[in-house]
Amino acid sequence: MGSFVPMQSYKRYVLLLILFSFVSNISTSVTHYSIPEEMKEGSVVANLASDLSLDVKTLNQRKMRLDIIANKKYLDVNKETGELYVVEKIDRENICPAKSSCYLRLEVILENPLRIFNIELEILDINDNAPQFRRDAIHLDISEATPKGERFSLSNAVDPDVGSNSVKTYHLSESEHFNIEVQTGREGTKFADLILKKSLDREQQAVHNLILTAVDGGTPARSGTASVIVHVSDTNDNAPSFDKLNYSIKIMENSPIGSLVIQLNATDLDEGTNSEITYSYSLYTSEKTQETFNLNPSTGEITVKGMLNYEDFRIYDMEVIATDKGANSLSGQCTVKILVEDMNDNHPEISIKSFQSPVNENIELDTVIAVVSVSDKDSGDNGVVDLHIPDNMPFKLRESSDNYYELVVSEPLDREKVPEYDVTFTVTDRGSPPLTDNETMTLELLDVNDNVPQFPQSFYTIRVMENNAPGALLSSLTAFDPDLHENQYLVYFILEKEIANTSMSMLFSINPENGNLYALKTFDYEIEKDFLFHIEARDSGSPPLSSNVTVHIIIVDQNDNAPVIVSPWRAHGSVVEEKIPRSTDKGSLVAKVIALDTDSVHNSRITYQFLQVTDATLFSLDQYNGEIRTMRMFSYRDPRHQRLVVVAKDNGEPALSATVTIKLSTVETAVKAYSDMTEVPLEYDIFSDLNLYLVIGLGSVSFLLLITILVTIVLKCQKPKPSKAAPPCRNSVLSERNSTIADSTLVSNDAYWYSLFLAETRKGKLVVRQPVPKGSRYIVSSIPRGTGLTDTSDSAASTLQVRSPEYTCFHMHHVSLRDNSSCILQIYTLQIFFRKRLFSPTSTKKT
Repeated sequence: MGSFVPMQSYKRYVLLLILFSFVSNISTSVTHYSIPEEMKEGSVVANLASDLSLDVKTLNQRKMRLDIIANKKYLDVNKETGELYVVEKIDRENICPAKSSCYLRLEVILENPLRIFNIELEILDINDNAPQFRRDAIHLDISEATPKGERFSLSNAVDPDVGSNSVKTYHLSESEHFNIEVQTGREGTKFADLILKKSLDREQQAVHNLILTAVDGGTPARSGTASVIVHVSDTNDNAPSFDKLNYSIKIMENSPIGSLVIQLNATDLDEGTNSEITYSYSLYTSEKTQETFNLNPSTGEITVKGMLNYEDFRIYDMEVIATDKGANSLSGQCTVKILVEDMNDNHPEISIKSFQSPVNENIELDTVIAVVSVSDKDSGDNGVVDLHIPDNMPFKLRESSDNYYELVVSEPLDREKVPEYDVTFTVTDRGSPPLTDNETMTLELLDVNDNVPQFPQSFYTIRVMENNAPGALLSSLTAFDPDLHENQYLVYFILEKEIANTSMSMLFSINPENGNLYALKTFDYEIEKDFLFHIEARDSGSPPLSSNVTVHIIIVDQNDNAPVIVSPWRAHGSVVEEKIPRSTDKGSLVAKVIALDTDSVHNSRITYQFLQVTDATLFSLDQYNGEIRTMRMFSYRDPRHQRLVVVAKDNGEPALSATVTIKLSTVETAVKAYSDMTEVPLEYDIFSDLNLYLVIGLGSVSFLLLITILVTIVLKCQKPKPSKAAPPCRNSVLSERNSTIADSTLVSNDAYWYSLFLAETRKGKLVVRQPVPKGSRYIVSSIPRGTGLTDTSDSAASTLQVRSPEYTCFHMHHVSLRDNSSCILQIYTLQIFFRKRLFSPTSTKKT
């Protein structure tokens, strides 16, 4: 414990020694420098190494640095040269505002050994600021009654610079009424007083604009300006005055109460309350005048207060005083004379004695509608009156007696054009100026049924696509009737008309209320192509009026029918079989396909093409007429059977088609082909070639073969054998006795033709196809349905005969019977053929 105390004392001595050595290294002397403000950056202030006796070479080693007792580092030391230089421009007014002297305190610190030097840098002021007023405009209010020599203090200018660079004096712009005097304050500040040197008159100049300039003492001198605006306050030094001293006004008698007579206007050059004026009558104005006319004290308007009558009082005199509202009020006066003039002051009057409304629109001409009387209380020309109505109306006025007029109908009335008339009766007297009065009466017109219903069109064409839905809306045929109420209520009808024993009302329906036209059935273009009928619109008036319009319904075709193959005819789904000689030449007609389409012309245009063909190089098909011809002669390599599938396609969208299959078989024949078609008389018979096997069979069993063929035909036809044989012609095809070849008969010269015989039965038609050789003439006829089978006759109408130049043969096959229909064709061709061949010497020799 005793040894601890000396140790404490020892430490104290050491600390005191260190502190003493540190203080001994701080220089107590201060180095002074002075520079002007706003020096450029990098400017050298002094060489510290030289001034402080420091070795320049050791400045970096001793870590020389500069501390500035300020917010910014305005200066720094170059450690290479020891120069003190400016880092940032120094603004004396920013560092030392409002101070006469300005210093920066610096410390230069070096280490090894530690030394600190105090430096004091004085910033000298330069004239870098101009004087500036606190406000750009100085406003002063000075009364125009202010005496000369009066002083008015002005705000002084401020200059941040000091000394001689601060504000030195003031200047005032040239003025007739003002000048200034510069004063010096206790601290040497300069200020100016404004002195009035001439009296002011607000009425001459209400505002004075002056310029005050403050100038400092710098070199060059700087200045600042401010506007001094002097407002001259008014005093009541001007009396009100009127535009004229005497006024004379004319006014018509009976002017309405409140009518303006005159607007008096007095002016006062003063302002404010000193210029506010009140108007009043003087004591010299009579009570009668004051009772008749009213004077507005604020505006000076004189208006009519009582009734003016020229016969009672013609002249009114008055004196009006105008007084301002100043403290010491001033006044002015004028005289007014009002002259009352006589006038046409009584209006004419209209009295409606009688007025008839409403009336029918078909009222007769010259019918009296109203009786009117007119009057005027004035006398002379002012009491003479004239009555008139507008010119654009179908009425006229007719004077019946003194001041009595009748309103009559002058033109036909039409409610549909003008439903009502506002008749204005205007009466005018002949005064100056004339007075008028009017009365308006409304004349309503009642409707009569005088307009027939009108359709917008006289003819309607409506196109309807076939296969339409029953009940479909076709069109709306609406008529218009300009009449009213029941006269305009329309009912629509279809005028009855029968087409093919069918009434139009069974085909079409029209809504009787709105004229909507509907179809009651589905139309087929192939059956009905158009309809023409009339629709009537009838109103409900009494008597009713009506009109009708023609409607043309056009059925537009759809492609709804496929082509039908009519030649070569075949049973449904069957194949047409044909035989042709193998020696047929190139270009010979093999077959002709004929198809019919019941659609319209555009949809029924048919083209033909092969769908399938066994040998495409052997046959050609004309796409327009359906002719199948050979493209070359048959060769021994060609098969005996050729299968052709022909499609007939129409021109509709989408296209419909039908097909037929033709099976061609080539046969060896000695028959000579005829390439040219010659027209021969019809009295020759038809013959076909006999092959070799038939000749041999006929020679041996001719009679037996004949019986077999006849029995077979009878069984197929299921009809008793006719009692009479065919007439003695060489070859013939017979139809039933009472059938006639009627209707359209077609004569053609095709080389290979299919004749069609159509015979109606109960369930269908019988079609017999017969090929005719080249060089023959043929006839196609339609055969009506007969009542039964009878004996054949010799009539040419029931027999088709074809004659060949060298020989005649008959070839018939493919007799098609539908269902169980009766066969109406009796065939005796083979029987006649065998008879002639067996019993004719000529035929025996040929065989």
